Amino acid sequence: MKKGLGRGLEAVFEENLVDLEDSGKVETTLRLSQIEPDKNQPRKNFDEEALEQLASSIKEHGLIQPIIVVPIEDDRYRIIAGERRWRACRMAGLEEIPVLIREYTPQEISEVSLIENLQREDLNPIEEALGYRNLMELYGMTQEKIAETVSKSRSAVANTLRLLALPEQLLDFIKTGELSAGHARALLSVEDADTQLALANKIITEGLSVRQAEDLVKKSKNQPKKPAEQDPAIQQALKELETRASAKVGNKVTIHHKPNNKGMVEISYYSVSELEKIIEILEGDS
Repeated sequence: MKKGLGRGLEAVFEENLVDLEDSGKVETTLRLSQIEPDKNQPRKNFDEEALEQLASSIKEHGLIQPIIVVPIEDDRYRIIAGERRWRACRMAGLEEIPVLIREYTPQEISEVSLIENLQREDLNPIEEALGYRNLMELYGMTQEKIAETVSKSRSAVANTLRLLALPEQLLDFIKTGELSAGHARALLSVEDADTQLALANKIITEGLSVRQAEDLVKKSKNQPKKPAEQDPAIQQALKELETRASAKVGNKVTIHHKPNNKGMVEISYYSVSELEKIIEILEGDS
């Protein structure tokens, strides 16, 4: 398998097909109860209607293409390619299915599973990004190595990984297809999560294209920011401080307080003599 990963999953199937032609049959059959899915499989969502259609086809014609499994323990096997077909077989009520048993390392299993789904366009962008992140976190693969493995550019891999920085609700929009990866990348340039969500809802509600979404984001950045609302308790405390300070100097004192706990104290005066009096008070001479 090590020689086949770089060429993509079709190379794996080509090798498997040679085996089948030579032997005239699949390697073996296994009971469905002996087989379990891979918990690290990048694809998490399966279209129930599509599964039902596949199950109907399997009932009528049988499972034409065997799934690929690896042995684990106690006469059990883990799927590395073909979980969708395995699910449809269970739905169709089959007890046994044809399989190809292979020996792969854990990293090769992750790579094959990811490549299979990518080449069949079965993954949504978030599942794809999580698959990349698994390869990086579990096996220390670089973005360059992942790009080589899945036959994509490094920038494409990097842009997909960036989607994981979005808030959870936006990730759900992408998973369900309400937002495309292009829409999501436009929203990545918005720093505030609440603004991201508001823009995402507008994009979905109005059915905006990616270009229109990019224009919407640009317009939102050009709008003046609303001042942050202060805590009522802080506002009350500042008013009390203004009253005390005004009484002390005998002139109106205004405190301009900012959210970062910085600000400015303003003292009003209406003549030079009032200014001199304020200075004397500040110097402690009065």
